[in-house]
Amino acid sequence: MTSTSLRSSSRTAQLGKASIRWTSRADGDLGTTADADVARRRTAVHPGPWAWLHQVHGTTVHVVDRPGGVRGADGDALVTATPGVALAIFTADCAPVALSSDEGVVAVAHAGWRGLEAGVLEATVETMRSLGATRVEAVLGPCIRPGCYEFGECDLDRLSTVLSSSIRAHTATGRPAFDLPAAVAVCLARVGVEQVADQGACTACDEQWFSYRARAESGRQATLLVAG
Repeated sequence: MTSTSLRSSSRTAQLGKASIRWTSRADGDLGTTADADVARRRTAVHPGPWAWLHQVHGTTVHVVDRPGGVRGADGDALVTATPGVALAIFTADCAPVALSSDEGVVAVAHAGWRGLEAGVLEATVETMRSLGATRVEAVLGPCIRPGCYEFGECDLDRLSTVLSSSIRAHTATGRPAFDLPAAVAVCLARVGVEQVADQGACTACDEQWFSYRARAESGRQATLLVAG
């Protein structure tokens, strides 16, 4: 697979055999529950069963072997090698990362600063490779950007040591900030994954997205990956 395997529009992409869709505020709250309203909105986006998680900012990865095979389990990443399986991650400011390999092993991961510090992306790629993936590529979806992500100096010091000094940045007003996309890139590079695209959208300053950090919103958009 090469980077030319990615074909994208503003909110959809084809990465190898996998199709990716990022929902927005216009699609409604896709949530981290499965009540009737959320289920209806999910069906409008993709009619088949979704695999989804109760996200806990950790490193637990679940393998999904059939459509809807994981629903609401604690964890932060889903992996499948089964065509037709739909995997979903829900975010407001954290980074949604979609991954794909030539072998058809695909994944989605929910990566906030806690998960990145703990190694969620490394754990996801390790699971993909245990299922036969070789070369893996990744796409970063909408997330908070450093211009809007003020961060404490003590936490930045620790994360700089664990990850890289490249995660240090400044907000639009000059305050210390955490560069979430840079942290994602560092973690992916550590396990030999090429990030071939970044949606470039900031959930905090672009109101087409939900943002807990900027607007204390409880709504969540989805990153939905359907294995090819």
